Amino acid sequence: MPADLTPLRLVWLILTVTGAGISIWNGLPAPAGPDWAAVLTLAVWCLVETMVRRNWLALVTLPALGLGLGCALPLYLFIRSRRVV
Repeated sequence: MPADLTPLRLVWLILTVTGAGISIWNGLPAPAGPDWAAVLTLAVWCLVETMVRRNWLALVTLPALGLGLGCALPLYLFIRSRRVV
């Protein structure tokens, strides 16, 4: 296991892949009902925190929202939890 891949980061990565797989298996559903608010919240949070931390890699979370929150949120947490150098 690479030194930067802590157990918590491994959990985020596994959840990202699982969320993407479930979304693809179910046919890439668009956010329905109250999910749109959660998608918008994550998008705004990602944009604002990316500007503050200058962690530009975190912007890959935005296209991942197309696969749903189950993919995008753990991906964002995976990227955010990496060591800042």
